Amino acid sequence: MVDVLPEKECELLANELSALHQRRREAAKSRLGGVRNLLRILPQVADLAHSPRLQIILNEKLHRTAFPVRALFFDKTVEANWHVAWHQDLTIAVVEKIETPEYIAWSVKEGSVHVQPERRVLEGMAAIRLHLDACNASNGALKVLPGSHLHGKLDAAAIKKWTHETNPFVCEIPKGGALLMRPLLLHSSAPSQNPAHRRVVHIEYATEELPNGLKWFDC
Repeated sequence: MVDVLPEKECELLANELSALHQRRREAAKSRLGGVRNLLRILPQVADLAHSPRLQIILNEKLHRTAFPVRALFFDKTVEANWHVAWHQDLTIAVVEKIETPEYIAWSVKEGSVHVQPERRVLEGMAAIRLHLDACNASNGALKVLPGSHLHGKLDAAAIKKWTHETNPFVCEIPKGGALLMRPLLLHSSAPSQNPAHRRVVHIEYATEELPNGLKWFDC
């Protein structure tokens, strides 16, 4: 975990994203918990995703050139509060569906095509979670199972075994802090017990292009 965003920048970005989130919720007439496709619809997030301060974090940890491919916004509030079971992040967003070996479970989410890619692609990816509010155990902080990302895609039995045999680590992050994680890391979160916001910008990075004409949706 590292500090990335000064308080004033946190406030400006949080206000912009909260307003966007509210407009999306009103248009959908539902309690949406977040917003997808931020690299396309909000220049501030795209600029931040490409910024040197985030690239430095990625280069130090990945030792490879990484580029942003998806960004999402999450906010747990009284109106939108949920439990997230233990899981890995297995899907990516692409421009169009092209049947490709080892690419499975095609779907469409908010207008973008999603698919589970081959293991190698996921192992080369990382995500930076930027916390626009202080996040602790009382407001839905992320819980992770250290080391689980080193064992590839896990089936239900393997996930159950990991959750029974490994003590979770609660990622308490201050406002303006960033958490770097791998998509294959088993993670979960509890509903917030705090009525305040828990706003997070989740930016995913890849280190290679996709095969067979597939293109990342947000590149």
